Amino acid sequence: MSIVYHTDKRSGITYAYESKSYWDKETKMPRCKRTLIGRVNPETGEIKPTDGRCRKNSPYNKPEPTEEDKIMERIKPMKVAELRKEIVRLELELTALKNKEKTSGKSKKSKE
Repeated sequence: MSIVYHTDKRSGITYAYESKSYWDKETKMPRCKRTLIGRVNPETGEIKPTDGRCRKNSPYNKPEPTEEDKIMERIKPMKVAELRKEIVRLELELTALKNKEKTSGKSKKSKE
């Protein structure tokens, strides 16, 4: 077992592979099986784990969940009836906030 470095000609990126040698009984020749380890940083020589496809949703490159993602995860298991109740509750809360804003806006004008 050894580490092999291979540079992609198209992109110029160097990848590190774990190479395992074995004997192929059919062809009666030695063969090797390569498994991708990761991408090599050209400045430091450090190997960064990757799946090799530059996927945005790679398990090594998970973006931080946004507020919207957190809300979607919270409401995903809810049933339709629960979601309707949640919508009504939020609409009532929004109306109350708008009314509060209007009353505070009127009091500011009267003070001036």
